Amino acid sequence: MLVVERAQRLVGAAKKLPLPEGTYAVGVGLIILGLTAYGFQIIAAKRLSGNAYTDVNVLWAVVFIVTPGLFQPLEQEVGRALSHRRARGIGGGPLIKRAAQLGGILALAVSVGCLIAYPWIVENLFSGNGTLIIGLIIAIVGYYIAYIARGSLSSNGRFGPYGLMMGSEGTVRIIFCLILVAVASTSAGWYGVALALPPIFAVAISLRGQRNLATPGPVAPYSELSSALALLLVGSIFAQLLSYISVLGVQLLATPQQRATITAGFITGMFIARIPLLAFQAIQAALLPKLARLASEGKHDDFRSGMIRLVGVVTGLCIAGTLVAAWIGPKIGEKLFPTKWDLTNRDVFLLTLAATIFILALTLAQGLIALKAYRENAISWIVGVVAFIVTVFIAGDNLFLRNEIAFLAGTVVSAILVGIFLIIHMRRTGGSLEELVEVVEHEPLEI
Repeated sequence: MLVVERAQRLVGAAKKLPLPEGTYAVGVGLIILGLTAYGFQIIAAKRLSGNAYTDVNVLWAVVFIVTPGLFQPLEQEVGRALSHRRARGIGGGPLIKRAAQLGGILALAVSVGCLIAYPWIVENLFSGNGTLIIGLIIAIVGYYIAYIARGSLSSNGRFGPYGLMMGSEGTVRIIFCLILVAVASTSAGWYGVALALPPIFAVAISLRGQRNLATPGPVAPYSELSSALALLLVGSIFAQLLSYISVLGVQLLATPQQRATITAGFITGMFIARIPLLAFQAIQAALLPKLARLASEGKHDDFRSGMIRLVGVVTGLCIAGTLVAAWIGPKIGEKLFPTKWDLTNRDVFLLTLAATIFILALTLAQGLIALKAYRENAISWIVGVVAFIVTVFIAGDNLFLRNEIAFLAGTVVSAILVGIFLIIHMRRTGGSLEELVEVVEHEPLEI
């Protein structure tokens, strides 16, 4: 009830303000993307063996560590820099070209690195299934294109196509899965392709009919994107790594017998534990743009109090989501993943608690980025990953429990550090509301 009451008060504080154009489209797109992710998981769990399902989900983890880690900061910087150019009446075509060049270099470097490390990756992450490397490289290229396109759309205020890109990505992924079911495919490689290809289709769908996204203008130096882009990339990569690090930990620490029999159960548990993230994204999509409008209208006190209430809502969501997941999570897991589920209430409790604390840390981290505290943001996530690694080696021999405790330790450490750094910078600067407006209005968090 407390969570609901706080959410209602926050909505009430801003309900008279018009929503920015495209808010509903972005929110719906995020929710469709999240729901279809679960659809993909359910279909894959029913069609694939335990080992193949685990391998596909390790691919999932690697893709969503590497691609948002590398390319989401580029999207954000493209959006920010293009918005500034538009405000001055300067065309943004050269800036998009510069960002595409930088992203292309990153995508090529990582793809070549994957090919060089092919034997280790295939043996240790994909249980010898070399075809999944194809899906990994396709995903790197596809999301590179998608994130550059998102930055171009958001900076031009075209949030309808932005939301369409997210929603169509998830929809296309489900269509691919249904085709695989129709042809009775049980190949991990094909499910890897179904994971990797949709971003390319989503870009084509969302950009259809769009004009004047890249108008002519003066040459853009790399520094126009950001003088702190390296720190943004480091922070983003380590944040995404912490989000999925327990999946990699289970895979790397499992014996061959455990990989074939029980690690799939941990992965299904991770997806059940992340259900509260859908509720968080819905709250974010509905409320943050209204708070941004409060700030843009100069109602700074209302904005600050609204942000405090938002943190209260997120905290309440963490508590409620964890308790509910621990209570009914195993029952949901057994119904959704009847052949793969292997977790207790304790396991679900620890995983959900860690996942929801990660939400809180990520929410606070947006404030650090808005205040240009890029180094502190990166340090917070790096130390969280280090805390996971240290804890996983001292937390006993139980494969699941040691990774659950380590995941919790990492997220708690990161959340504490982000919170401390944010308080220090808010007191020192008084808060850069204009920059925070850009973050919360134009850059929805993706988990």
